[in-house]
Order: sequence, then structure tokens, then C-alpha cells
Amino acid sequence: MKKKLLLGLWFSLILAAISVLFWKNEFQYSLPTPIPKDYHAVAMGSKIDLKCCTADQKPIFFHFFNPECPCSRFNVPHVSELIKKYGDRVNFKIVVINNEKSVSIEEIQKKFGAKIPVYFDQQIAKSCGVFSTPQAVLIDGSQNLYFRGNYNKTRYCTDAETNYAQQAIDSLLSHTNAPSFDALALRAYGCSLPKCTK
Repeated sequence: MKKKLLLGLWFSLILAAISVLFWKNEFQYSLPTPIPKDYHAVAMGSKIDLKCCTADQKPIFFHFFNPECPCSRFNVPHVSELIKKYGDRVNFKIVVINNEKSVSIEEIQKKFGAKIPVYFDQQIAKSCGVFSTPQAVLIDGSQNLYFRGNYNKTRYCTDAETNYAQQAIDSLLSHTNAPSFDALALRAYGCSLPKCTK
């Protein structure tokens, strides 16, 4: 009887540990990010005041990145591919949020394999209505918000049919109406700003 009790406790402990690991590393990031109490919504089509980085009439693509966020780390290869594919037609920029470990611009550029501008300015996130990472923001040549949302419905950006950010870029560059996206594209998932919390 005592042996069965110990065995039951041991299995319960293992199950609890697995559940905690699953929650910490997977499930919590599949839930929508809570909207902050002081959040100021920015509607699609809004004029975005970007004192930081207007240079030409090319669209601007902001990648909001948190080095501490697992979701941000998982989609680095996908964002790098977008930069390679569209970098001659779109101005890509990375906005680093939660820079508590003093990551340098050079380290971020190396991580993404691209010499593109890197900002450490949380005001850009507020201006675009971003409150979690990773998030994509696409602004057209007239500085209007064209797309704000997720890259893909999967953490690893492996579902080509739901490459939301890429679909938005393709639509803008082909001068067609913005595609209508489902809630998975537009609802924020990932890590809350400014710190990597849920």
C-alpha cells in the first residue's frame, strides 16, 4: 500500500512538472495577450507620425522584437527571409523592446542577418498600437497604417497559408486592397510590453 502511494505521488509530481513546463514554454503563448489598461487603440488606415524614420516613399515595415520573448526568437528566421525577399522595395526596421540585457544594434543586425535600422524606442510601439511581441506593422508610402498583426498562426511560421505579414506586403506592393484577415492575424499573441510577461 505504501509503495503504491509513493508511486502515485511520484507520478503526480512528474505530471505537475510537465504541466508547468508546457504552460511556461507553450500554452501561455497561444493565448491572446491581455490588452493593457492604458492602451490607446490605433485604427487601421490611421496616419502614423514617424519622426524617427521617414526617408522616401517606400513602405515601412516595423518588426517589434523582444530578445527575452520566446515567440520573438522563434520567428527570427521568417523575418530574415522577409527582409531578404522584400528589402529592395520595403524599408525594414527593427524595434527592440525590453532591452534589459543591453543588446547592441550590431547583435540584433547579426541575429537577423541584415544591416537594417534598429531602434530602442517604445514610443514607436505606442504610435503604432503595438502592445506585444513579436508584431509586424506595415505603413504605406503615405504613412498610413496598412497592417498591424501577427506573422503566422504558428509560432514557427511554418504555415504558408497564414503568412499574414507577407500577405500584407504582397497586397500593398501590388496596389490591391488590403486582404481581410481573421482574428488570428490581428489579435495580439506573444509577450506583453514592455517586459516579457503574459
